[in-house]
Amino acid sequence: MNQNIDGGRIFQINASDGGVPKLPLRRSEVDMFGLRGDAHNDTVHHGGVEKAISLYSLELILALQAEGHPIYPGSTGENVTIAGLDWSRVVAGARLGLGEAVEIEITRYATPCSTIRESFVDGQFERISWRTHPGWARAYARVLRPGAIAIGDVVRLEM
Repeated sequence: MNQNIDGGRIFQINASDGGVPKLPLRRSEVDMFGLRGDAHNDTVHHGGVEKAISLYSLELILALQAEGHPIYPGSTGENVTIAGLDWSRVVAGARLGLGEAVEIEITRYATPCSTIRESFVDGQFERISWRTHPGWARAYARVLRPGAIAIGDVVRLEM
């Protein structure tokens, strides 16, 4: 799958009643607190307006699978799995358009915790830590403009 420097597509949308894995949805409404119907077991470290949406790259998931990790879309708790986006450009301050209406702004990288250890060989969840493996972390975003998203929607990088 080729990466586009300007954008990609929503490969999968993921939500849960709390915890991981987050399970796939065909579409979702997005409000200032994230995906409607999505919840967090740990509201101190997850959720809220600054961490409303968690994002990850399909290409990185596939690369981690090639290393032998049993990771899959949603298994590390991301809400939106994006295909075809140059992940190196997903940095704090970057703005992304999701579908026709939703606009988000990246706020920070997500620090992995032990709840996602099942997605990694020998429980090595630090494999996606921004501190030890720059470029491999999931990202958090705030919602600037709410709306609806669906699988296949265009993702635009609007820096």
